[in-house]
Amino acid sequence: MTPRLTSLPTPRLTPLLRLLILTQLAFNIGFFAVLPFLAEHLGRTIGMAGWLVGLVLGLRTFSQQGLFVVGGALADRYGVRPVVLTGCALRIAGFAWLGYADRTWTVIGAVLLIGFAAALFSPAVESEVARQAVLREAAGEGPRTRVLALFTVAGQAGAFVGPLLGAALLAVDFRAVCLAGAGVFVLVLAGHAVLLPQHIPGRRRVRVRGGLRNLARNRTFLALCCGYGACLLAYNQLYLALPAEVERATGSQAPLAWLFALSSLLVVTAQLPVTRWAGERLAPRRSLAAGLLLTAAGFAAVAAARPADRTGTAALLPAALLVVLLTLGQMLVAPVVRARVPDLAEDGRLGLYTGALSSVSGLIVLLGSAATGTLLDADLPPAVPWLALAAVPVAALAVLPRPAPGSAPAPGSAQPSATAAREIPSRE
Repeated sequence: MTPRLTSLPTPRLTPLLRLLILTQLAFNIGFFAVLPFLAEHLGRTIGMAGWLVGLVLGLRTFSQQGLFVVGGALADRYGVRPVVLTGCALRIAGFAWLGYADRTWTVIGAVLLIGFAAALFSPAVESEVARQAVLREAAGEGPRTRVLALFTVAGQAGAFVGPLLGAALLAVDFRAVCLAGAGVFVLVLAGHAVLLPQHIPGRRRVRVRGGLRNLARNRTFLALCCGYGACLLAYNQLYLALPAEVERATGSQAPLAWLFALSSLLVVTAQLPVTRWAGERLAPRRSLAAGLLLTAAGFAAVAAARPADRTGTAALLPAALLVVLLTLGQMLVAPVVRARVPDLAEDGRLGLYTGALSSVSGLIVLLGSAATGTLLDADLPPAVPWLALAAVPVAALAVLPRPAPGSAPAPGSAQPSATAAREIPSRE
């Protein structure tokens, strides 16, 4: 059953914001209907070696996260509508191709197309949601973080429902799963062709050239990327370190499904209340620091339990605590980081900066995950890898950017940012 977003205490939304948030829900339903079952399909059905399956999955991640900066720049140059529609069309083609791919080169081609499609539409949608949230805040309609939190909830709800759809269709075959994912994006494409405005008021188009040079000189933005990258690296241990700990404790990967469901349900049910509480009680930088410290505490809990080397169901309690604390940390960090980007972006280049945030943090996750894998495989005392992981978010506290004097609104306020001030005159 689909989690009901409307049952949560949500801010009032314009039709455009409602469309974009529902878009995130649909994107993740279509994507996560396919992704969780891809590795097993490649290994068992097609017969790929383990290293080749890892390479294919890595190429998909690179073609998506690594190229977000390209998609964001194209959204700034050509507008949201053409980039989103093109991305949806490519995702449809990629899923259909993957359903019929039975050779290595065809599988690689399909996953590259699937990843590049997301690199087009995701930065376009995310940057416009952020821009609309800033305008809404400037008009006195509530903090921008609440809209961005709702966007996160929509994405997580899709990530929760998608695998259920895929699992049901897997009873037919993997091709049916891929075609269902393509079908979701057909509906998204049709809906956006009708509902997404040709020109969104206030969003001006800029040339691609020159944006990256200024971005590379923006030390505050790059520091934000590094802090967010450390948080994402920690959160991605749900897919690397957590499975290893679950396997050690129980001898099976089966409990992972329940732990992932716990994380998804926490976001769907608690993201908005947590964001509201943080906005009323904490300044943005303190919210980021609290999220990073909760994340570190999750790894420390596992580190404290590992020397006892207990097994069985009770041994999963530290892992469950890790999931809860990682998820709460991400819930505090992600909306605040995305709310900060519009204040740091050049005028007219919000798409570029939104894409760069994902690309830079994705690179940090890629490099950090390789180091984490080495730590987990090394012959070290059992607590050491977990203590090293706990040190990452603690170290990230040192690089968190400090707000410029007078630029940070007080907790719970809705002061317009510099970006909002630039955009308000064009809002008609």
